[in-house]
Amino acid sequence: MSDVSYRIYNGLYAVAHALNAIYTSRPKRMLNGDTGKPLNIEPWQMHSFLNNVHFNNGAGHEAWFANQGLSSGLDVINWVTFPNQTFLKIRAGKISPSQEFTIHDEAIVREGEAICCYDCTSCPDDMISNQTDAAHCVKCPEDQYPNKNQDQCIPKQIAFLNYEEPLGISLVSIAFSFTAITVMVILIFLKNWNTPIVKANNQNLTCILLSSILLCYLSSLLFLGKPSKVSCLLRQSAFGIIFSVAVSSVLAKTITVVLVFMATQPGNRMRKWLGKKVAHSIVLSCSLIQVGICTVWLSTSPPFPDVDMHSHTEHIIVECNEGSIIMLYSVLGYVGFLALTSFTVAFFARKLPDTFNEAKFITFSMLIFCSVWVSFIPAYLSTKGKDVVAVEVFAILASNTGLLTCIFLPKCYVIVLKPDLNSKQLLTEKRSN
Repeated sequence: MSDVSYRIYNGLYAVAHALNAIYTSRPKRMLNGDTGKPLNIEPWQMHSFLNNVHFNNGAGHEAWFANQGLSSGLDVINWVTFPNQTFLKIRAGKISPSQEFTIHDEAIVREGEAICCYDCTSCPDDMISNQTDAAHCVKCPEDQYPNKNQDQCIPKQIAFLNYEEPLGISLVSIAFSFTAITVMVILIFLKNWNTPIVKANNQNLTCILLSSILLCYLSSLLFLGKPSKVSCLLRQSAFGIIFSVAVSSVLAKTITVVLVFMATQPGNRMRKWLGKKVAHSIVLSCSLIQVGICTVWLSTSPPFPDVDMHSHTEHIIVECNEGSIIMLYSVLGYVGFLALTSFTVAFFARKLPDTFNEAKFITFSMLIFCSVWVSFIPAYLSTKGKDVVAVEVFAILASNTGLLTCIFLPKCYVIVLKPDLNSKQLLTEKRSN
């Protein structure tokens, strides 16, 4: 029962009690001079009777007139105001007509406590709700994401490792800078083609190694820009084959150093293995194995352009799906196997007596090479989106630079700045000693 209904209820009962008092007092007052006729009571005639009304209503409460108003006691009300400007009245106690005061502490809602019977929680990160107090949230489509207020879905932006962004510009600049340096080294070696330091350890192997280093720098550019069907097919296979040629050339140069030393020993029959055919066979056979791995990969489960909807909330990452992750690791693993083999052979040959022994430089270059790719594996597995591409491009540039600087920088230093050391006479004198 509402307050208004309760007041009407008490008011009707008060009038009924007043009329009853009038009829009860009729013989004494002899109203209208005729006790046998019905009374025509005017409203003003009830005032004195209403002032004396005092009764218990159907709810068990006392009711009486006080200060010209009907009273059945006073309620203690706790008004609770909600953020949307609505309110709720909670009956927390009562003052009876006899001035008895009662209060119910458990019914009082105090400041700082919850004022509703449920908690409103935000939607999950990928869901929205466009109305307050909704029973369910709505999931955004895969190509959209919720705004800050989570009441609207916003289209995701296309993202990939672009040439125009700072990271892409940095990688491209590094690649072209070292490409130019490699071209300069090639020109220096061609100009001094017949000098002892260039002829040492097989000129052709040196030319193959420098060409593969040059192509490795250029192959890193395939990883930049928006992935296409052609770039996805070429970038991993081209990188794997070119790197295999480079590392197998290093392996062939290292084996050449060992064979030269063994051939100088009296009575040794290794001289017949010192021809260019052996070194070229090593490069060719090692490279063909990688070509075979890449051929199987491209014919069974080739890479293809794909999109990653989930790695980043606000972006759709356009990337190359490698098709078969096992084949990708096979390509990288084979390059690592060649590098480890070259490092092992060069390490044991680094102290062999030879005027232009490259083994010590190859050892250091392979150490850098292996360190870069060992660090690449956890970085590759822990990154997502276009950062994966950036990590791989950095690994290619760093390991390739290790080969270029460690093997050819000392030779260029001698050729350009110490030409007196690059002479056949010095080579003969050192070998005679």
